[in-house]
Amino acid sequence: MRKLLIFIPIFASLSMFGCSSFSGVTDAIPDALDRVPLVYKPMVQQGNVVSQEQVNELKPGMSKRQVRFLHGTPMLADVFHANRWDYTYTHGEGSSPSDMRRVTVFFEDDRLVRITGDLSPQPESERSEPEKEVVVTVPDWDEPDKTLWRRFLDTIGLGRDD
Repeated sequence: MRKLLIFIPIFASLSMFGCSSFSGVTDAIPDALDRVPLVYKPMVQQGNVVSQEQVNELKPGMSKRQVRFLHGTPMLADVFHANRWDYTYTHGEGSSPSDMRRVTVFFEDDRLVRITGDLSPQPESERSEPEKEVVVTVPDWDEPDKTLWRRFLDTIGLGRDD
């Protein structure tokens, strides 16, 4: 068993230094762990949440400040392309995202001129009605009746000091 454990780091180091024939060995361990049913895989959500409703609110001529108010600070603000903001969003289980969205907005003279990516603004006729707010009324809390055990403790003087 020890000899087998010694070969795993050797194969991993060989694949890191350019031996492409060993790349399957280093990928086998993470792939095997992804298939194990008892390994916990949390839901991972990264980036700015990008929804169709948010993209529909973007209008040409908006300032950078207005776009930042609607979508938040961009995930990628390139130093070399100050007039381009990239909003990315991934959501999925473990290391394999199931939902990936990207929206890029372009500015000229600090005004929005173009939107590209997976989502684009829909025409007014195709937009769905926004969901109405649901108001839930919660009744006041009523103290439950004392249990037999609590009444016994109160009787002998060991109850809570309420």
